[in-house]
Amino acid sequence: MYKYDADMTAATPKFELPGWIACAPFEEYLGMRIEEAAGGRAVLSMPFKLKLAQGVGLMHGGAITSLADTAVAMAIKSILPEGSDFVTVDLHLKFFAAVREGSVRAVARAIPQDERKIVGEAEIFNGDTKVAEFNAFFIVKRRGAE
Repeated sequence: MYKYDADMTAATPKFELPGWIACAPFEEYLGMRIEEAAGGRAVLSMPFKLKLAQGVGLMHGGAITSLADTAVAMAIKSILPEGSDFVTVDLHLKFFAAVREGSVRAVARAIPQDERKIVGEAEIFNGDTKVAEFNAFFIVKRRGAE
């Protein structure tokens, strides 16, 4: 599964995913599943669970945001060389409907702007209902840069 070196003397614990395109522990905790990730496009799903609900029983917006951001990250991974380092530097999510049951599905795409800048977009659905739109900006770390 995951490779984790808990050497407490290391400045940063060593951690490896089981593959380049794979869910991290946080994403698995949320129940995310990668359905597709190729050619700058990704589709991920996540079930509604009570643990992901906010105070009145709706799926928490943070969980939906995490799904959208992860879906775009998988779309980006599908077009970058394995081991590339990139981060989300700006994101925006607009909600249209609440999620009360079932599962949510994020359909994402990565749109390279140049060798270091990528725009990501995702639509999030609950069944046939669009519940949100996500837009984000990512920066790819320069090769050999610390």
